[in-house]
Amino acid sequence: MSSTPTEATKSWIQSIVIKLNLCPFAKQPFQSQTIRYVETSTTHTEEALAELHHELTVISEAADKDVETSLIILTGGWESFDEYLDLVELAQQLLLDLNLEGSIQIATFHPAYQFADLEMADVRNYTNRSPYPMIHLLRETSISRAVDSHPDVESIPIRNQELLLRLKIDHFIK
Repeated sequence: MSSTPTEATKSWIQSIVIKLNLCPFAKQPFQSQTIRYVETSTTHTEEALAELHHELTVISEAADKDVETSLIILTGGWESFDEYLDLVELAQQLLLDLNLEGSIQIATFHPAYQFADLEMADVRNYTNRSPYPMIHLLRETSISRAVDSHPDVESIPIRNQELLLRLKIDHFIK
């Protein structure tokens, strides 16, 4: 693994997300360096929410050309997927409390990500598996532009699952 969580995350974005085209919208902000990477080692919910609050303020006040998206990389704790999901639920509530719903959206990534309808070992879970637990903040305007430019957004998850089934689990476990 790379020497820092941010380097590991950048490597994952480049070698998995972009290379496999799991998110056709990731390449542009990655190459233009408009992704903020924020590492936090806190294991306390209140501190994690305070850092999330700060990052929501940063992304909502920054110009699109400077910060298109933010990845909050949780480097301490949050290995339990259920505890992580509890944090994400509180993060969603914070988004509502700050009146940012409709401006910013939350996406989730975790090393033990598991879709509700899949077994843990199912390779399709790797569409959302990352080197560290992460909370991804996306601007709604960026999502709208991306959706408008893509011919068939609804096909992306299906295409990703089919691709991962063809690749098999060996591609991800090294």
